[in-house]
Amino acid sequence: MRIFNWRRYIPSGRAWVIGLPFAWLFLFLFVPFLLVFKISFADLQFGIPPYTPLAEIKDETLSFTVHLRGYALLISDNLYLATYLSSVKMAAITTLCCALIGYPMAYYIARSEPSIRNYMLLAVILPFWTSLLLRVYAWVGLLRNDGLINSALLWLGVIDTPMEIYRTDLAVYIGLVYAYLPFFVLPLYANLVKLDTRLLEAASDLGARPIAAFLNVTLPLSLPGVIAGSMLVFIPSVGEYVIPEMLGAPIRS
Repeated sequence: MRIFNWRRYIPSGRAWVIGLPFAWLFLFLFVPFLLVFKISFADLQFGIPPYTPLAEIKDETLSFTVHLRGYALLISDNLYLATYLSSVKMAAITTLCCALIGYPMAYYIARSEPSIRNYMLLAVILPFWTSLLLRVYAWVGLLRNDGLINSALLWLGVIDTPMEIYRTDLAVYIGLVYAYLPFFVLPLYANLVKLDTRLLEAASDLGARPIAAFLNVTLPLSLPGVIAGSMLVFIPSVGEYVIPEMLGAPIRS
């Protein structure tokens, strides 16, 4: 006689560890996305809720009404396409700048003495102790024509007239790199600090120069950290609103 094993149908500890985060993402990310997607096919109206229902029962008849006005405007108006392409371009350039600046930072922190490594990490995450809005306001004061940077350069005689930085793409890149650089450094540091330095010693014993050892050993092994940091920078940069609004110029179609 076959005995019913009820333990087979109870999720294991590994299933709970994996399933709970996915359940959280499904509940608070995917479900709201479906609700917003449904609202995108509705029309505006005065009332609560401020949009028309997709399905309505009237005179014992179930009717579905789908409005495509929003999607038609999205396709026909060049302003939306120009704004999206500009966002992707700025996010890509921001990610590249964070990689060029953040990789040496993460590498230096990972190879530093353990006694000062934590202080360097503290310096990287220290800006998070202040609101992003306040930090961007500080950059407004630095980058304006009468701001601290132009005033200092004029006083030193480096320039004769103030540089036009504020309300330009350059100001947006400065703000984005400043805001998202820690998101690239931290995951890359976590990858580099676990790198087995004996591999570099073996490469040196085999006659590899430091640059060759870096390109053939360190860089390939650190690619997961580079990819993770790039995603953490690129994805929020595409949807960033505060920094372009406060430092950048308006998009023209």
